Amino acid sequence: MQASTPSQDLSGNGSHSDRDLVDHLQRSEIYRDYQRAFEAATGLPMVLRAAGSFQSPLQDSRNRNGFCAIMAAQNKTCAACLELQQRIENEAQERSATLECFAGLSESVVPVRVGERVVAYLQTGQVLARRPSEARFNMVLRSLRQLGVSVDAKLLREAYFGTQVVSKQRHESAVSLLVIFAQHLSSLSNQMMVREAAAESPTVAKARAYISDHLGEEITLGLVARAAAMSAFYFCKVFKKETGLTFTEYLARLRVETVKKMLLNPHKRISEAAYDAGFQSLSQFNRVFRHFVGETPSDYREALHRRGIGEPMRMTFAA
Repeated sequence: MQASTPSQDLSGNGSHSDRDLVDHLQRSEIYRDYQRAFEAATGLPMVLRAAGSFQSPLQDSRNRNGFCAIMAAQNKTCAACLELQQRIENEAQERSATLECFAGLSESVVPVRVGERVVAYLQTGQVLARRPSEARFNMVLRSLRQLGVSVDAKLLREAYFGTQVVSKQRHESAVSLLVIFAQHLSSLSNQMMVREAAAESPTVAKARAYISDHLGEEITLGLVARAAAMSAFYFCKVFKKETGLTFTEYLARLRVETVKKMLLNPHKRISEAAYDAGFQSLSQFNRVFRHFVGETPSDYREALHRRGIGEPMRMTFAA
């Protein structure tokens, strides 16, 4: 599957902030297409939000729960919702997490990583695990009154009893779909960090061309700087300013992405792919790969072929 994203830079000065990156992903066709397909297939809401962005949950989804929309309009219950967002983020640093709010509605988030750093979450939920009852609704009303919240009980009841009831198995299946998509977004984020260097000065273009042509060899800063006709010191400053990455980080990311493409071939040995991409030792390769991908090369390959993926989703960028 291919999609294109807007051609705007991730930031005005070429540096890459996590929020800029997430904003770029949110505008991408691949995300919008997946959101539409997920919501149509499951009937559940889905959003991608930046880590630490505590807005009203799932407010940008067409499938947003009516009861939650009423709660979000009340300052005191909105604060409770935001507290839930903080708790669920804390629990979702390593893997997906699901929590229940005071009204018994479940929400789930799946972390999206760039390397070992969580930059965003895919979120779904606002559903009940069991059919709503008068007793549970009355308990919710009492809780709201204790908080000093005044709402239209008839309107609230209608929204509460209109909440989707989703079995545990179906909810877990929906979260599994988000886990797979989160892995694709993580891969795309790493690719974007490399590809954003595409529109640079002729000097940096020469450096990138040299790196590409000699990727499988030992590449030093001195060799690349000479290819760019610069001193090593000045080259480092120019390269970082234009690409947002240091020379070392750019080279490591490019090699990791090259290995990931090679590992789509089930007959390619991991060690062979590492050396073909220019890594000088397996210990170095394993350390760098885990840093940028968030898991070991063996775990990455196993996950790829367990899902039967012949080729991951790709994102193309407008010129």
